[in-house]
Amino acid sequence: MKFLVDECSGPALASWLRDQNFDVFSIYENACGISDEEVIRIATHENRILITNDKDFGEMIFRDERIHRGVILLRLEDERSINKIKVLSHILKTYWDSIEDTFIVATEKRIRFAKSLNP
Repeated sequence: MKFLVDECSGPALASWLRDQNFDVFSIYENACGISDEEVIRIATHENRILITNDKDFGEMIFRDERIHRGVILLRLEDERSINKIKVLSHILKTYWDSIEDTFIVATEKRIRFAKSLNP
């Protein structure tokens, strides 16, 4: 499984994923300042699951019916890296086989799966 970590999700999350032996592209480290449109294009083109804190991607996926390989939208009250890692770790351990091609919204207390619009 390959991931693209959005700029707003930060380098610590990308580093943690690499430590777990995942293939990770970090916008913060490699393409800081690019548009959301370019972020989703890279993620889709490289078959990466997007991890973001930016709810604009939800609009792109659902309103604009953009194709994606998967999105994990972190809507956390506590935005510290340690909390992001804790929530993402739980998702990966518990829902490993349900992540690809799925739009996931995660809070500290709840994880919601939205039906994918992908063909």
